[in-house]
Amino acid sequence: MIASLPRQATPPDEPPRPPEKPRHTAGRRALTLLIIVLLIGVPAGYLVISANQSRDSGKDKEDKYSATGLTPGWPSRLQRRLYEVTVPHPADHIAYYETNNWKTSRLYAQFRTNSAGLDSFLESMGVRRDQLKKNDIAISSRDQQVSGWHFTGPGPWSGLTHDQKNPAPTQDVVVNMSDPNYPMVYVVSRTIP
Repeated sequence: MIASLPRQATPPDEPPRPPEKPRHTAGRRALTLLIIVLLIGVPAGYLVISANQSRDSGKDKEDKYSATGLTPGWPSRLQRRLYEVTVPHPADHIAYYETNNWKTSRLYAQFRTNSAGLDSFLESMGVRRDQLKKNDIAISSRDQQVSGWHFTGPGPWSGLTHDQKNPAPTQDVVVNMSDPNYPMVYVVSRTIP
């Protein structure tokens, strides 16, 4: 058994302390409580916020990669560079969809632009507008089914296939010129990984 030590006496020359007032006791307890809340609450709050952001990020990625059709918006810069699909400015009605497998990767993209934008897009591929063949639907029926495109509306429709040597992508392009000032462009760019 451990013997308890005797209590140390107050020095004889020091006056005894006055008893603590209830107001001072309450203030000290409030300060202690505040410190405990800050030491525990702030890190706990940070963890909750961080966990929610992480979960939301995962949901966004899950939605992106589980898409089964065209998604409104711009393809990423990396996708545009890999598939050599340069969406011109100005452009609207932009949508895209990417598929990947062990054999072939494809980027489906659509956009509406003006006449200069169409020329700029075709030049970025290394082709000219006069190379578009009237009534040529260059996008295969398989790719039309995957993308949900139906080239049956008012035309005229024009298209071309821009073949390139691997690893550069091959692009199939269809253009709807029903409004010559604002042509609608559909492109499937495929590459073999």
